[in-house]
Amino acid sequence: MVDLVLVGTFTLFLFVAFVYSSVGHAGASGYLAAMSLLSFPLTEIKSTSLILNIIVASIASYKFISAGYFDKKVFFYFAVTSIPAAFIGGAITLDPYWFKIFAGFFLLVSAVGLVIRIKRIDQDKTSEVNIYVALVVGAVIGLFSGLIGVGGGIFLSPLIILMGWTALKKTSGVSALFILCNSIIGLVGHVYTNSLHVHNIYYWILAVVIGGYAGSHLGSTLYNNKILIGILFIVLCSAGLKFLLV
Repeated sequence: MVDLVLVGTFTLFLFVAFVYSSVGHAGASGYLAAMSLLSFPLTEIKSTSLILNIIVASIASYKFISAGYFDKKVFFYFAVTSIPAAFIGGAITLDPYWFKIFAGFFLLVSAVGLVIRIKRIDQDKTSEVNIYVALVVGAVIGLFSGLIGVGGGIFLSPLIILMGWTALKKTSGVSALFILCNSIIGLVGHVYTNSLHVHNIYYWILAVVIGGYAGSHLGSTLYNNKILIGILFIVLCSAGLKFLLV
């Protein structure tokens, strides 16, 4: 007899991985929302989210970077402080209530900002990254990413795009590797202070591998910029509402 709950969860994870990976994200916000709605045990949610994030971010990083969509300098400026901060965040067990409120409004405002500036994004003109801003923002994103079990790309992407620090598709490559590094270190920090609790993880890994490969392939080869911006807008809105309502 077919387990409808397992099939439904598999399909949901696949869909989340597909949509998020098409813009260089790994889907942690979607996984957290899905697991909350499906009443996953609280002890499993953070570790499961980080493991799935690592899988999808690995695929997305390879696809976007191999396609030439990556900016080493932008990545380094944010990652140098974000990675150690993600370990600290991953090691801390904290009630994320107030952060969820802040994050929800932040993401919704970022989505609105993208719409306002959509016609002003020029792929041939970029501005220099403010290294001091990048170092501080990287540390903050890394800390909160580790705390709630995400990779931080959902925060980094709109900032890079709105500030014009690199081209749109290069933003996807930067975000993918940023998410991968933060998720790995966040998981290490989590396991360092907690036991690893997962259930049916091999099914969920298979789901996100399929969805992540398909989404990152389309995002790095076939999608045009308007479609990428539209998808990113949906991602930001869905993640923001998830933080506020779930």
